[in-house]
Amino acid sequence: MNKTTLRDAQRAGSTGPQGKRSRKSGGSPAVTRPATLRQPRLPRWAPLAIITVSVALGALIGLVAGLESRVQWGLLAVIIFVAGTFALTSAVEGRRQAVDRLAGSLVWSSFVVAVLPLASLLWETIARGIPGVSWYFLTHSMNGVLSWQDGGGIYHSILGTVQQVLIASAISIPIGLLTAVYLVEYGRGRLAKAITFFVDVMTGIPSIVAGLFILSMWIMMLGFGYSGFAGAMALSILMMPIVVRSTEEMLKLVPNELREASLALGIPKWRTILKVVLPTAIGGITTGVMLALARIAGETAPLILLVFGSNMINANPFEGAQSSLPLFVYEQWAFGTESAYDRAWAAALVLIVFVMLLNLLARGIARWKAPKTGR
Repeated sequence: MNKTTLRDAQRAGSTGPQGKRSRKSGGSPAVTRPATLRQPRLPRWAPLAIITVSVALGALIGLVAGLESRVQWGLLAVIIFVAGTFALTSAVEGRRQAVDRLAGSLVWSSFVVAVLPLASLLWETIARGIPGVSWYFLTHSMNGVLSWQDGGGIYHSILGTVQQVLIASAISIPIGLLTAVYLVEYGRGRLAKAITFFVDVMTGIPSIVAGLFILSMWIMMLGFGYSGFAGAMALSILMMPIVVRSTEEMLKLVPNELREASLALGIPKWRTILKVVLPTAIGGITTGVMLALARIAGETAPLILLVFGSNMINANPFEGAQSSLPLFVYEQWAFGTESAYDRAWAAALVLIVFVMLLNLLARGIARWKAPKTGR
């Protein structure tokens, strides 16, 4: 059928109910045209344009209102962006698409609001800390250096932090792992419920309370002096519930089929836990442990009470006052001099790098110990 014949057939119309044509009296026949399925959409450059306008309006309103903080300008820009996106999309694409874009805008805005303080903190710490970090700063102590003088270092603080974190880990990790294994694999009845309750209570204990407990028991009652070990015991109290809860949740994620298959082969339960359950959950367990280490690495309040601080190098954590990186930052900032401020920023940068290295180490161990999967 050629094009002319097809055009004539379309003009003639079909005889079925779908193909009837309506004629108005005294006029030409009205041909029904199919409605388009394509809905109107905003152009691709619309989000970028809305962001630009929102930033400009936020800055303008901030200047007119006399707001000095750039954070307030940013919050105004976020509010304008969300409201403008919803209004424009509702006018062009309809309310349904507007609600969908509103949800997406809220998610992205929340992400930006959450990331900006972290990025600002990292930028400020790096910008102010890098000029003070040097090999001399990392390998010398503050012995003989006064607060208003330049020089000095954080070697004694790094040594104290490493020793205290290692001792706290040696106390908390075995106890936390075994407690979590008991709660998941063996715990039934009132004892398991009581342990879970006290672990949850310990999770919310302020760090200063843990320091006061060790101070009253270890130093005041038993008569021991200030030491890094006393501080490590307080840190272990803060670390233990995090290890228990994170390990417990990871062990619950291990499929019961793996346990049942191992037990069906006649393998004892303790060996099933050791060879099947723990290796399967080792990635999550390691991540939880590293989160606990990152938590205690930045604690200051219990160390002020128990470690007491020292400007000299003390390699014995069981005797005499020690220092640590968080305590060093606190002491230097309290001095209030420019040299002390520079040392505080540099020590804060080293502490952040230390925590990041712990996290990288955790990910490496988790990938190394994760169960191997084959095709």
